[in-house]
Amino acid sequence: MWGTGELRAHLIEARLAGTIATAREKSLGRYRLFAARDPRVLLGLDPERDWSFGEVLRLMGQKCGVSVDPARTSGPDVIDPDRTIAALDRFAERIGEAVGRGAPVLLGTGHPHPLLGFYAALADGLSAAGCPVLTPAYGSRVDIATRFGVRTGILDYVRGVAMMREAGVRGAPGAGGVHTHSPLPVRAVLGAAAEAGGPLPELVIGDHGWVCGAGQLGIGAIGLADADDPAPFVGQAEGRVLEVVPLDDGAQAASYRLLVRYVLNRADLSR
Repeated sequence: MWGTGELRAHLIEARLAGTIATAREKSLGRYRLFAARDPRVLLGLDPERDWSFGEVLRLMGQKCGVSVDPARTSGPDVIDPDRTIAALDRFAERIGEAVGRGAPVLLGTGHPHPLLGFYAALADGLSAAGCPVLTPAYGSRVDIATRFGVRTGILDYVRGVAMMREAGVRGAPGAGGVHTHSPLPVRAVLGAAAEAGGPLPELVIGDHGWVCGAGQLGIGAIGLADADDPAPFVGQAEGRVLEVVPLDDGAQAASYRLLVRYVLNRADLSR
């Protein structure tokens, strides 16, 4: 098993933490949009109270390690690798708890190209440990608003992980995967599961709208989030998201393999 020193070095080398590719300007812009309750950055979360820009910035400093100086407005953003590792430990603990009670789980991603393999490895481990990995609403059509207008996607599952796929695209697993932050896919999945009489997931694992959408509906949710996505961290601060791991969520897919191996080991799911 990798120790935390090796993991920390990998996080920095792969730019998953430390100095990351996310631009400071983008992060600050999204914090302002969140403070204005712009639905594009709420990700399905309905905050219990109003969050000012300064409050969001301070929270992201606490959770991610970004600079809390509003005068720092340019350059690459930063995530504290020690915060990432501590959150990965808690993330693994939540997974271990789900395994201990044989909880049904749902995994979904809005970033299928970089993160599908990370979640698929978790799905494999959870299934092998006896947790039902749910796949409701397979093949459902979901209309999602984008900057190009409303686009219809098909809800697909690849190795137990839900993702949206462009209509009509076929091929290798993940081909045609749609990048989306929308909570509509998880709402469609949970609605279909409820209509069919269950089971409903006791834990949702994912990112963006999957985590915030599930947490808003009162379902336990854990996931990954970048420094420019404040909604999951606000959801955690308000008690509707259980755990959020701060890291760059758009790196090369191979960069996440060591992280998922670390999580599986911490959760006693290694094979």
